[in-house]
Amino acid sequence: MPEAAKTGARPLELTELLTLLLEVSERISSTLDLDELMVRIAEVVKRAVDYEVFALFLLHEKTQELGVRFSVGHPDDSVRSLRIRVGEGIVGRAAQTQHSVLVKDVRQEPMYIQSLPAMRSELAVPLIAKKRVIGVVDLESPWPDFFTEQHQNLLELLAGRIAAAIENAALFRRSVRQSKTLQLLNEISRELSSVLVLNELLRKIGTLTKRLIDYHRFSILLAEERTQAFNTVISIKRDESMPDRYTVSFGQGIVGAAAKARQTVVVPDVTKDPRYIVVNPETGSEMAVPLIYRDRVIGVVDMESPRLGYFTDEHVRVFSTLAPQIAVAIENARLYERVVRSEARLERDLERAREIQMHIMPALCPVIQGLEICSRFQPARELGGDLYDFLTYGKDRHVLIIGDVSGKGAPAALYGAMVSGILRSLASSLAPQRLPATEMLRRLNVALLERKIEGHFITLTYAVWEPKTRLLRLANAGMPLPVLVRQGRCHAIRAEGVPLGLLEKSEYQETSQTLEKGDLLAMFSDGIVEANNPQQEEFGTRRLENLLREHAHESLAQIIETLFGEIERFEQGHPRRDDQTLLLVRAK
Repeated sequence: MPEAAKTGARPLELTELLTLLLEVSERISSTLDLDELMVRIAEVVKRAVDYEVFALFLLHEKTQELGVRFSVGHPDDSVRSLRIRVGEGIVGRAAQTQHSVLVKDVRQEPMYIQSLPAMRSELAVPLIAKKRVIGVVDLESPWPDFFTEQHQNLLELLAGRIAAAIENAALFRRSVRQSKTLQLLNEISRELSSVLVLNELLRKIGTLTKRLIDYHRFSILLAEERTQAFNTVISIKRDESMPDRYTVSFGQGIVGAAAKARQTVVVPDVTKDPRYIVVNPETGSEMAVPLIYRDRVIGVVDMESPRLGYFTDEHVRVFSTLAPQIAVAIENARLYERVVRSEARLERDLERAREIQMHIMPALCPVIQGLEICSRFQPARELGGDLYDFLTYGKDRHVLIIGDVSGKGAPAALYGAMVSGILRSLASSLAPQRLPATEMLRRLNVALLERKIEGHFITLTYAVWEPKTRLLRLANAGMPLPVLVRQGRCHAIRAEGVPLGLLEKSEYQETSQTLEKGDLLAMFSDGIVEANNPQQEEFGTRRLENLLREHAHESLAQIIETLFGEIERFEQGHPRRDDQTLLLVRAK
């Protein structure tokens, strides 16, 4: 055989060498695609050394094993599973010593690991980046003494540039993968936060996790403090929900170990881990991730694969980011379910309370000597804080009351019920003394201050009607001024005072008004005039007065129906922000 055939090429001149190095640098540094880079590396090495068989091994730092990333001349089935530990064989020795190894005849080399029977010589050159071995370039030839020291020196010169190019491409690939992972995590986070139904959320978690980790089996087990166990709430196998459920006691199995350690547990081979509880015979490796919410383990996510060593550090990092969000989403869904149950119970209670409130309130149109009276009460919520009442004050006088408690809902309704009770008690006990309306307000103010409730007070109009004299004596504690319609004209009855239950020694004014036949008097809460439309415009006193004047000749029930209909049209579906109460009085 000619010497040139044995050595593969003639020695390179210095100019040729520099040109080759420059071309190699440009060729392999012009791409960041790792797969494309492998092809280019094989091509440029071929220009330097006319090999028969080429393999580029990359080092897995955790396992300290070298695996084939790209090859030429090797059968795919042989290199796919080939793993060489650092220190083993010619490739392993090059990685361990960080020096190239040239073997002229592999049959004389006891450390040689045979991949192809016909091979006779081998050259292995380590790829070193930042003083760290990242892989090995391995060349083989069917001829002994094929590789020369020039090949070795040339490949060593190329190795530094190849290592740098691989590191850059790997870094770029990691950056792209991390960017995609972060984007995916962000999408998953948004999707998780949008689901509040627990069963739906759990299925969603399983589906979304599949986009990050291609598991074979996925389970979520939630902690049950009462039984001291983790119970499976969802189990998915290849995207299909599994009906089986199982329970793991606290501290048992890989699930219990992860919860106890409060950190992710990865088992590359479950058959070698005594903690493993056999549930699925096909399982080869397992990863259990605790779900921690407010320093409390609320559950564990368990993933299984039939492949040994399937779960990687990258899987652990990704799921360590996702697990807290899953824990929050599960707790939010649980809280939502509790809230839904509580709201359903509360709605039933409020509906019953509304019925009771309506029964407690007096008739809308009571019979009072000398007057026609009609009223309507429309709460903003299930319960309202407005009140109206009609009391007998002695034998020949009657009291008309309308009030508005600060706030809305159940607290306002309860405060209003308390006020009504106090008023009835005062009216009953003080009737013989024939106290004026102002004194009744003063005494009510004292009673409320004795029972002072933070944040609550009431505005109230207290009117005493004397049928014989047709005189209406009226005192006002912060309510809108009553409106009197007489012979087509409107005017407000001026009587002012501060709300009750706020200040001590409050004084109130009394005004008297003799009612003539046909007079229409309207007393109302501020929810009537402050009704809003979508443009935030208020209904206002002027609209109310115009409606009262235009419809004064109609029955009180018709006037009320018309007025509330106009308010509803004005609001245009805008939510009612306050209780609305109207009390109409017409002198017979």
